[in-house]
Formats: sequence, C-alpha cells, structure tokens
Amino acid sequence: MMHNFFKVVFRNLLRNKGFSIINITGLAIGMAAAILILLWVQNERSYDAFHQNKDRIYEVWNRVSMGGEISCWNSVPAPLAPALVKDLPEVARVVRFILHKGLLSVGDTKLQMTGNIVDTGFLQMFDFPMMEGNPTTALNDMHTIVLTEKTAKRLFGNKDAIGKIIKINNEDQMTVSGILKDLPNNTRFDFDYLLPRSYLKYREGTDLGWSDNSTLTFVMLKPHTNYATVAAKLKVLKQRYSEEAKTMKWELFIYPMQRWRLYSSFTNGVEDNGGRITFVKLFTIIAGFILLIACINFMNLSTARSEKRAKEVGIRKVVGAQKSALIAQFIGESVFLALLAGIVALLLVQVSLPAYNQLTDKRLFINFGSAITWVAIGGFILFTGLLAGSYPAFFLSAFQPIQVLKGTFKKAHALVTPRKALVVLQFSFAIVLIICTIVIKQQIDYARNRKTGYIKDNLIYLFMTGDIPRHYALIKNELLSAGVATSMTKTNSPLTERWSNGWGQGWEGKDPNNHTSFDRYLSDDGLGATAGLQFVQGRDFDLKKFPTDSLGLIINESALKVMQFKDPIGKTVSDLGVNWHIVGVIKDFIFTSPYEPTRPILICGAKSSFLNFQVILIKLNGNNSMIKNLEKVAAIFKKYNPDYPFNYQFTDQAYAKKFANEQRQGTLAALFAGLTIFISCLGLFGLATYMAENRTKEIGVRKVLGASVAGITALLSMDFVKLVIVSFLLATPLAYWVMHKWLQGYEYRVTLQWWIFAMTCLLSVAIALLTVSYQAIKAAMVNPVQSLGKE
Repeated sequence: MMHNFFKVVFRNLLRNKGFSIINITGLAIGMAAAILILLWVQNERSYDAFHQNKDRIYEVWNRVSMGGEISCWNSVPAPLAPALVKDLPEVARVVRFILHKGLLSVGDTKLQMTGNIVDTGFLQMFDFPMMEGNPTTALNDMHTIVLTEKTAKRLFGNKDAIGKIIKINNEDQMTVSGILKDLPNNTRFDFDYLLPRSYLKYREGTDLGWSDNSTLTFVMLKPHTNYATVAAKLKVLKQRYSEEAKTMKWELFIYPMQRWRLYSSFTNGVEDNGGRITFVKLFTIIAGFILLIACINFMNLSTARSEKRAKEVGIRKVVGAQKSALIAQFIGESVFLALLAGIVALLLVQVSLPAYNQLTDKRLFINFGSAITWVAIGGFILFTGLLAGSYPAFFLSAFQPIQVLKGTFKKAHALVTPRKALVVLQFSFAIVLIICTIVIKQQIDYARNRKTGYIKDNLIYLFMTGDIPRHYALIKNELLSAGVATSMTKTNSPLTERWSNGWGQGWEGKDPNNHTSFDRYLSDDGLGATAGLQFVQGRDFDLKKFPTDSLGLIINESALKVMQFKDPIGKTVSDLGVNWHIVGVIKDFIFTSPYEPTRPILICGAKSSFLNFQVILIKLNGNNSMIKNLEKVAAIFKKYNPDYPFNYQFTDQAYAKKFANEQRQGTLAALFAGLTIFISCLGLFGLATYMAENRTKEIGVRKVLGASVAGITALLSMDFVKLVIVSFLLATPLAYWVMHKWLQGYEYRVTLQWWIFAMTCLLSVAIALLTVSYQAIKAAMVNPVQSLGKE
C-alpha cells in the first residue's frame, strides 16, 4: 500500500518537474518565513515566563492626574518598599532595582560594566539560575557582588571567581559571592553584576524621600492573595505618607509580570492595548497569511493541473476506488510535498537566522535537542500539508468518471472561480504590505528630516567617571588649548535623553490649577555654544562674567508659552525649593522623541541641588580630521583619568537610534512584502505556464486569423492584470485603515496621500506583467502550424 503510494507520488513529481519545483519552492519559502516570524513571536510572548512565581510578581506603578490627563509610570519613591511590607500583610517580598554603572577591576583587567543595585531578596523573587553561591545569602553583605558567567570569565578567565576580590570604581573592594548563568534573551532584565541595596546606603547616604520617583519596585504577593484587596489598599498608600500625594490624589497600582513586555502602554491612566502586543498580533497574522499564500499557490497549481490527472481519477473510480480513498491519496501527496518543503524550509531558516537575529536584535534559535521542538515542527508540516492539499483533494476526487473518460469534465469559463479568488487573496495581502512599507518609510523620513534645534555634527559626549569630575577644569582647558575642541560643557544627561522631569514649579501669575510637567536639564556654562542652541531672547550661561548664573535658568519656547511671560528675562521660577532667574529663552529642540511635539524644558544652572553633573558634552573642531581629534581627546582623558577607558558616543548616532524601532518595522515589512510578492509570482508563473499550454490551439487560430504577437500577449496577460486590479481595490481600504491606526500612535506624523496607493497599484500591475509576460510572449510566438497540429 505504502509502496504504491510513494510510487504514484514520485511518478507525478518526475512527470511534472517544473510544477513540482515551483510547488516545493513556494511552500518552503512560505514555511521558512512563517517559522522565522513565529520564532520572534514566541520569544516576545515568553519574556520572563521562566520565573517560578511569575503569577505572583508585580511592579508598582504611579498614577496621577496632571494637566487634565492621567499619567502612569513605573518608578516610585524608594521609601515605598518598607511601607509595603509594613502596611500590606498580603505582600510576601519587596525588591527595589536601581541602575549602576561601574569600573570593575581585577589586577590589570579593568572593565566598564553595567549592573544593578537590588534588595537582598532579588535572587529569591526572580529565578535567575546560579552556577555558584547561595541565592538566599549572596547579597546579604554590603561588600559582596554577584556576577554573570560572562562577566566572571572576562575578569577571571577560567579561574574560580567565588571569594575573589573585585574593586569597584577604584574605591571599594567587593567579594564575589555568586555566579549567575548568563541571562536568557527573553527577560526584561539586563545586567553584568548585582550589588546589595546596603551598598547604596554605604556610598550615597539615605533615600531622597517620598517626593523622588526614581526607583523600580517589585512585589511578590503571598499565595492565594486576592488582587482586588491589595489594589484597594495600595491605591491610597502614598497619600498616607505624602501631603503632595494627598493634595493631588496620587494613586499607586501593581502591574502583573505577564503584561510587562507586551502591554505596558497607558492612555489617560488606562491600559490601551497599544504596546508591543500590537506587533505580536500583527506579525502572527502576517505569518499566517504568508503561509496561506504559499498554500494557495499549491492549491492553484494542483487544480490547474487537474486535467493531467483526470483520467487517473476516472479509472480509479471505475475500478472501485472510493472518494475517501482518493481524498486520502491526494492529501497524503500534499503532506509528503509539505515534508520535502519543510526540510528545505528548516535549512533556509538555519542559514538566515544570523542575519535575521541581527535585524530583529534578538538571539533566536531552534532547539533541535528538544522533543517539543520536533513535535511542533511535525505539527507545523502536517498542518501545512492539510491546508495546502485539502481543496485540491476534494476538487480532484469529485470528478465524475463518465465525464472524465468522455473528456467532457471541464467546466465553462466562469467570471468568478476559486482559482481567481485565491490569486486575488494572494495579491491583496502583498499590496497591503507594499503600502505599509511605503508609509513606514515615509514616517521615518518625516521624523528624521525634522529640525532637531541643535547641531549634531562633531558633537560627542561621555560619562564623568573616576577622576574626571576632579580634573574637569584641567581637561577642558587642555582640550581647548590643543585646538581639538571649540567648546565643552557639563550636563546631567546626554542631549538626546531626558533623565529628570517634574511638576509643581511656581512663577508669577501661575494658575493654581496648572499642573504642567517640565523636563529638567542641568548645564554648566557654554551649553548654547557647544550644542548650537538658538537663543531668541537673553543669553547662554557664563559663570565667569555672571557668577549668579549658577542659579540661572534657560527655558525653551514651549515653557515660555506655559508661563506666559511677556518679558521673561529676569523672572523667577521656583522648583524643588530653589529660586531660579531666567537668563535666556531658546528655540524648541528635540529632547526626547522626534515623533512627539516638543515639551517645555527647564535648563538649570550649576547650583542645582536635585540634579548632578554626569555627562560631558564636547564640540570637536571641524577643521581637523575626526580621527586626529579623537586620538588627542583620548590621550588627554587618559592622562587625567588613566584607570578608566575612554568611552564616547557621537550625538548624531545616539539620535539616529531613536529611529531604530521604526526602521526595524519598516525593514521587516519590506522583507515580508518581498517574500509575499515572490511567492505570489511563483504561483502566477506556474498558472501562466499552464494557461499557455491550455490555450495553445486558441492562440494558433488567432494567429491564423491575423492576430499579432503583441495582441495575443496582451490578451493572455489581461486576465492576470484584471485580478491584480481587483486585489488592489480590495486591499486599499484595509491598508488605509491599518496605517491610519498605526500613525495615530505618533503625534508628529505624516498624512496618507493618494500617490502612495496609485504608485502601489502601478507597481503591482508591473510585477504581475513581468511575471506572466515571458510565458505569454513565448506562447504567442509559437508557429500556428505546430500549435494546431497538437493533439
């Protein structure tokens, strides 16, 4: 039985080599694309799912009404943690989480690494596997440190690191108390080492209090705890400890771990379902459609070749074959072809994974050592085979033996046939993806071409580490004297990032109901000259001429609109207990996202008590070569800060990273659109080949009657052009709706213009014509004597 089955399958494969290759290639590409997309989807959905107590772990969020809109964010006051333990008996454990950057030194090995300062229960709340050490006690002592496996190897090589001493920032000696396995690629956490919370108090003193919202805080509830009960208590907890919170009716809420990665998006205080889950759902749909399109090719080509197997079906039925047996035969053939395509698809996936990982910024892989993986692959291949073979199986098995053997089984040409409907579906999806690709590129270009409000060229920044704060004046003087820099200043953050914001500022004539939130920035003198900011009123900070500029304030035009000063220079603005006097007003510049309107900004002078200088901004001399500039700058920093590496970043490159997510979306959309078009064109090519064979005598008669090659080619191609136009008419409304909804996520966005759709229509028609024209021209050029002489 099986021998006969495979004999029939291989006979048909060899008899129709061209169609077999098209079928297997189309299915393989579709399956490979679907597998790659589903690997990404699975990775996104599995974030932090490996933690044993994931159903009981939550993050504490703020929620407060400001400026008529409810805002939510996930950093809270540090004193909240002990208050949670004290006031909520339902809480089993609380952990705080703060970023820490440090120089780790072991002998001559010095590494600038990024870690986190955490409470002692971190390794008990979260299940990051430890290779060595005790997770219960590893962070109990303030002078201990836990390393990841990768960090330990970089510092100690293959030697045992437990118990060894590491110096942090050339100051504190820490004992290695644990080694963690390298973090998986599906967790929100990313660190090279962990330090205990007690170290923070040892180095920096006490917490800043209930007015400072800068600490990530996680809670683990006790088993069988009622979420609603905890939520009700937590909602008003901050109001119990803070008068400001009571006045503003400040709320707290806990957000479950399962929703951190995909759903952390809020509009007016309510989860809006607009986070990464949107892309997960979209990519899942795209994977399904690409696989469906590949299966449609199989269906179309199988049914198109039905005449070749009609007599086989007729004879089988005459000799007693049941319809169910024929269906099983044809579905079996489809599953076998899907198996061959699946093998090719897995090879394609393995070859393309490195490039795909680079594109998606992930570390995706197929675990061939897992039985679950093979079950999933087998199920995927079986599903594809059943989907691709179901319609052809029922179509072929339905032939009536009398009609088949008489040669009268073929139906007259119909306006709408399943085959035409499937081609329309294929190209509809391809057209949607083409439109999406164009719109995404437009949106990226629109934001990229927006004026930043400062000059990014020759502008670098680096963090103030080691001895840099102590030698800042000497470093600045030497850089300027050497002619490698034209200007230099200190700030609290890079020019492209917001590290502080807040509300509650006071000024003359302020409306008591005004709760506008301002972005804060700290600067030494010379920020305007260094960054190329444009002053519309007043001047830059100049501490040599005006020592009181240490309490000066520069505001942007958006802040001026909020404050409504007619003559702002000299006006006083109070913020966190400090009275600042305005010395200048600058044009708005892009401080955070290029896709959003500019927010009001306060640039504070050097005497700020709530912001610290952490970044140096350097304007390099454009008259020198960049290589020489950087070599001299590196030498000067090495001279004054020898223990730390010279790590710098270009401001223009940091700004370009703001487009990375949208560029990734656009590239993926273009890739999927290209694959969809290629698979669809494979099907069109196969159908055009069959059409040319099927209409050989008709073409011969037309040529005898005087039809030209161009006329016959146009006639044969027009059927496909009509289908593509119908596809465009169906796809356009869907693409418009999808892109309109996507663009609503950006306040600074393009508008959907008619030419995008017109260009897509022309492109689709051109692709279809290029695909079928070869077969059409080939058929039109056949000598009518030969075509009319065929039986």
